[in-house]
Amino acid sequence: MKIDKNQILAAVTPGLLVALALGGTAALLALTLSPEERAAAWALLEPRIALVFMLWLVLAIAGGTLAQRLWHRVGAAPGRLAEAVQVLLSSDTPAPLQGESSAGGRALAQAVQALVQQRNALRADIAAQVAAASREVEQERNRLAALMAELTQSVVVCNLDGRVLLFNARARLQFRALSEGPQIGGAEALGLGRSIYGVLDRRLVAHALEAVQQRLQRGAAHPAAQFVTATRGGQLLRVSLAPVRATPQADAAEAPDSATPEPLNGFVLMLDNITRDVADDTARDQLLHGVTEGQRGSLGNLQAAVELLDDPALDAPLRERFHAVIRDEIGAMARRLNDAAQQGLHHIKTRWPLEDMLGADLVAAAARRIEGQLQARVLANDVDMQLWLKVDSFSLIQALQHLAGRLVDEYGVQRLQLRLAHHEGRAQLDLVWAVQAMSTETVTAWETEPIQTGDEASPLTVRDVVERHAGALWFERARVRQEAFFRFLLPLAGEAAPLEAAALVRHDSRPEFYDFDLFRHTGGSASQALADTPLAELAYTVFDTETTGLEPSAGDEIIQIGATRIVAAKLRRQESFEQLVDPQRSVPAAGVAIHGIQPEQLQGQPLIDAVLPAFHAFAQDTVLVAHNAAFDMRFLQLKEARTGVKFEQPVLDTLLLSAVLHPQQDSHRLEAIAQRLGVPVLGRHTALGDAMVTAEVFLKMLPLLQAAGISTLGQALEASRATYLARVTY
Repeated sequence: MKIDKNQILAAVTPGLLVALALGGTAALLALTLSPEERAAAWALLEPRIALVFMLWLVLAIAGGTLAQRLWHRVGAAPGRLAEAVQVLLSSDTPAPLQGESSAGGRALAQAVQALVQQRNALRADIAAQVAAASREVEQERNRLAALMAELTQSVVVCNLDGRVLLFNARARLQFRALSEGPQIGGAEALGLGRSIYGVLDRRLVAHALEAVQQRLQRGAAHPAAQFVTATRGGQLLRVSLAPVRATPQADAAEAPDSATPEPLNGFVLMLDNITRDVADDTARDQLLHGVTEGQRGSLGNLQAAVELLDDPALDAPLRERFHAVIRDEIGAMARRLNDAAQQGLHHIKTRWPLEDMLGADLVAAAARRIEGQLQARVLANDVDMQLWLKVDSFSLIQALQHLAGRLVDEYGVQRLQLRLAHHEGRAQLDLVWAVQAMSTETVTAWETEPIQTGDEASPLTVRDVVERHAGALWFERARVRQEAFFRFLLPLAGEAAPLEAAALVRHDSRPEFYDFDLFRHTGGSASQALADTPLAELAYTVFDTETTGLEPSAGDEIIQIGATRIVAAKLRRQESFEQLVDPQRSVPAAGVAIHGIQPEQLQGQPLIDAVLPAFHAFAQDTVLVAHNAAFDMRFLQLKEARTGVKFEQPVLDTLLLSAVLHPQQDSHRLEAIAQRLGVPVLGRHTALGDAMVTAEVFLKMLPLLQAAGISTLGQALEASRATYLARVTY
């Protein structure tokens, strides 16, 4: 229970005053008496000293109780009124201000209420004017929504942190199909504020952004990059990425610097699931292979027949006639088979998207990656600056990193060179180093082992990458120059400049799920950067649990988890998680009376082993929020060893934040806080219902925290830990 120092002081002050009055009276009386009279008075008082003490104790208790009540009613009233006024100032729909018992308190409350009503009237007038001015914009957005709904491609727009801020219905359906296994809790892979890196490889997107940035620096009007990636479920996606350019600052627009990359604040992804296309192509390839091999057998039989025709019994003209027919057929079949085989091989090699890229950009990117990973010096002096390549730059740079890593790790090579030149209609890319004694078997092993870049491995080999480009690779020593090199032969681009993709996003369309405010909300992944991030810019998962009882350490279990998401200081009701859990134990009747979940409803529901990983994925990269979070987090922590799932993100507790904001209030229960902040309580004692109420309460608290000087996550956590309620454990 909270200890109020002012109430304690009010309780003990009357006793001290009575004691001082009695002591002072006795001292003054003693000064007026002679020694004989003082002795007589003491002899008269000494047998009755206990009665005097009891009288003092009764007066002290009565006075202390009265003073304590007076303090709570009068002395603490201004503080409670100030807290209520702060709520009124920060809320658009505040609860009515409750006046205090004194006439002055009631008059002050009425005056504040009148001012608030005037403010609300002004706000309503401004809102009406803004709404009138926004109707035209809303019409444009509706047109955008109609166009986006008709697109056959999935469109996703993200900010630079990879947070999803826009997607269409087609994208939601496609990502739902990409989800692995059942969608426990109703959570989906795609949602506003969620990270796209839960589906796509972060390195692929970063590489594509780097390529786009290079093209922007060269003045490309509509730069884009393409890549193919596999999801965790084995689906293949073809992705086209285009930048969302930031609005340039006035001073930057007046004096542009060509050396400075054009600022971006996000990117657009257009995705196609090509799994079935690749499967169909593979089936055709297998058919072609079967036909080819079968026809080769037929050719062998025909050749044997030719040998049999060499029988001397046949006359010469007939023998020559048969020979000519068979030779012509064999030649025609051979030509047809060779043509079919070449077409099939070309189809296999061109299935993967190769994009036009300036060779100098490829070499520069490879040099940066190798130096950053291996701390080896890479020179790129001998490079044809006008050479354009047609390559899958991501896999090719991975292959170069892999070979460079082997040279550094196994032979201690610290100085490398990249050379690029034109040679007989192909590009010649060399990875060069000072000659070392190494065997051909070693080099062959490097080419055929899975590519390793740092701590990450790829299923591709260097040889696979070369074959994907229909190129060649060999190892060579130039003893005269005292150097050795790997030489890649790569295809050249078909044109002198890259083929930029058409604009992917039109300005007169709007998707069904969007929030462009997310362009302004970015957060670092480092803990210190997260602590310094403003509260309004963070993404939150607000959750609640229903349990079999109140003692997690004594065997009580979770029977329901509910959660919703707050992104960019807005409640995303459509982004929710709700799942019943089979506790594999009985549910007490007292608990059923509270949460209303009957035992038969839990039969056949997923176990916590499946539900907790799904909830962990839903809450990934967000700050957790709960009311009395210590209770809920204790249940989650006790399941870490069993499920292998750890919730390591920061946790904010609305119970503690209420104690920070309203220390004078008697109750910090969720209902009491909601009533103070004007939040309607719906669906109480269901996990998702409580999570929704907690989310609304937390959003109401954000401006109050800002007014109290608590603006960042670190400050909110520190203030919460300093409250008296933070000592509660389970």
